[in-house]
Amino acid sequence: MNDDYLIYHNPGCGTSRNVLALMRHCGVQPRVIEYLKTPPSRDELRRLLTDMGLGVRDILRERGTPYAELGLDQPHWSDEQLLDFIEAHPILMNRPIVVTPRGTRLCRPSEMVLDLLPEPPMRPFAKEDGEMVLNAQGRRVR
Repeated sequence: MNDDYLIYHNPGCGTSRNVLALMRHCGVQPRVIEYLKTPPSRDELRRLLTDMGLGVRDILRERGTPYAELGLDQPHWSDEQLLDFIEAHPILMNRPIVVTPRGTRLCRPSEMVLDLLPEPPMRPFAKEDGEMVLNAQGRRVR
């Protein structure tokens, strides 16, 4: 495991599983934080947002979360209030968020993680659904 590489991961999410598999394919064994079991602190969330150059709303997940029932689409919520909601309902944090020496990023779609990793090996990689990401030479398909 390399502490220079970190993924805020949800094993129930296909995108998150694909990102973790791509990291391992590229020879990186990241520290895996299952953020639903071990949510980041408010300070950690703020640091991640700053490092990604994103606002709180940029990491809110709507699908499969209490987003709609909490009325989080309303513009009156402050960033601090939105952070309160994420702390109370970690599932509201979109994933996966990856931290590497090359930067921090919300990796959706999963191929975005390749910009943060060492060069991939010269062999193909396909997502769980069979979509090719890397060809036999280890180059991005698209």
